[in-house]
Amino acid sequence: MNLRLNSLAAMVDEGVRIADIGTDHAYLPIELINSGKISYAIASDIAKGPLDNAKKDVQEAGLADQIDIRLGAGLSTVSERDLIDTVIIAGMGGKLITQILDDAWQNKLQFKTLVLEPNVGECGVRKWLTEHSYEIKAEQIVSEAGHTYELIKAVKSQIKSNLSTAELYFGPFLLREKNDIFKQKWLGQLKYHQSLLTNLNKAKNKDLVHIKQVEHEIKMIEGVLND
Repeated sequence: MNLRLNSLAAMVDEGVRIADIGTDHAYLPIELINSGKISYAIASDIAKGPLDNAKKDVQEAGLADQIDIRLGAGLSTVSERDLIDTVIIAGMGGKLITQILDDAWQNKLQFKTLVLEPNVGECGVRKWLTEHSYEIKAEQIVSEAGHTYELIKAVKSQIKSNLSTAELYFGPFLLREKNDIFKQKWLGQLKYHQSLLTNLNKAKNKDLVHIKQVEHEIKMIEGVLND
């Protein structure tokens, strides 16, 4: 497995029952079972092609009795009787991740632990977690093949976490650590926002709301990088 998937695997607790949503080749469930960390997984995907790949890989690994392959959208493939402790959703946009979680929530389907890796829209994912009484327990930022990924592990809590605007935007753990990958990502984002602001100000009909938002984000990023 690659660095991103290994990092996700490290966030999974021992002995839990997982559902890997958008599993693709089912690499993550296969690794988790082969390593002895877990003994049961649901590997789910909305597309038949990737799921056929997953089924083939699971059969070749001799794990068909421990990994249940299911076709369907989001968490519609999971029910209460599956006794799933941990849901993993990785490699999707933040809006899609929160929509998947929302749909399950509306169906009164909740899970103790969520391990999430949004490609974009991390702030929206953290906001959803806090609004639904999940406490962020761990975060990691990894860089691989020219891409940067933020990984979030959250656990259901009795009370809502109070995160600041900066913690929602940058991540509470990542913000405290501020490692080199974090700084590299946000230096790139700073340049992007500055270029965007220049273009917005050049427009004939200025979108003042968008301009104000970008200016605010630039100030936040500069504050974090200069702190």
